Amino acid sequence: MCMKGPVVLLVTLAAVASALTPAPAQDLTQVFKNVSPSVVVIRTREKEVSDEGQLMKFGEVGSGVLISQDGKVMTAAHVVHLADAITIEFLGGESEGARVIASEPDADVSLLKLDTMPKGALVATLGDSDKVQIGEPIFIIGAPYGIGHTLSAGHISGRHQPDTVYHDLAKAEFLQTDAAINQGNSGGPMFNMHGQVMGLVSHIISKSGGFEGLGFVVTSNMARRMLLEERSFWTGISARLLTDDLARVLNLPQPNGLLVQRVADHSAAAKLGIRGGTMKATIAGAELILGGDIILESVGVQIVDTASRQKIRDRLAHLKSGDPIRVKVCEGGRSLS
Repeated sequence: MCMKGPVVLLVTLAAVASALTPAPAQDLTQVFKNVSPSVVVIRTREKEVSDEGQLMKFGEVGSGVLISQDGKVMTAAHVVHLADAITIEFLGGESEGARVIASEPDADVSLLKLDTMPKGALVATLGDSDKVQIGEPIFIIGAPYGIGHTLSAGHISGRHQPDTVYHDLAKAEFLQTDAAINQGNSGGPMFNMHGQVMGLVSHIISKSGGFEGLGFVVTSNMARRMLLEERSFWTGISARLLTDDLARVLNLPQPNGLLVQRVADHSAAAKLGIRGGTMKATIAGAELILGGDIILESVGVQIVDTASRQKIRDRLAHLKSGDPIRVKVCEGGRSLS
């Protein structure tokens, strides 16, 4: 995926099973050889509405890393959060299906579960990113432009606390690096010279659209907390907050709501019957996909502002298996549960 102008671009990488243990700092050639089998290429299929209103299927490529013997793979949320189908490719040529089991778009991290674990797959070790020092050498393995298991090396350039660099990823703690990052690196691991995963590639800041030395990686500790400890709920939905004029134009029965843009197949939103948009439009300067459901309330939280979405995610994260999920949507100006 890409955007125009001085914007942030996203990228991907991956991995699999016989656990690595922390080792002394090694020669880059040797440590790359040791950890490369834990990195995977991620290929997804998604759907999008064309300018003509047709539903189109398209593919994306990213990266990830295998982090457990039972087939869990970490990657970037922007790679898989809206995916209808996911295929994981390993260094040895094996391909396996996978599904999303946890996702936090506001931190750009997601957790996948392999359908089948390949024999002899190598599992990477998650390191303690709090110990990373500015100036420390690191390297990234990923699939830039679909070219799998490509290495780029550099140093840690900075550390940034949540909501200080890129406000659309307000929950992410970032390590900044000058190691080359290109489209397809998203979600891939950044390793230290002990072969430990220090973070997952998220995005770059660029005026040209190409890499200019400003790469950002979500820290391993943030990914661990969001995906393994808190197990962020995968909604499989993208939505736009409607306020003021937009809410009135679309005849909402309350001042605010969430206009559903896209829904991933097999996600919680899809299982609830929530529908995505079918027609692109520009209203009051806002580019929207119309025709989808408008969410007024979810799990007891009424949509009143941007903070409402986080309150909903927090409640979803604490649901137990079998707990009901109730969503109120607006259809034709009426409120339905």
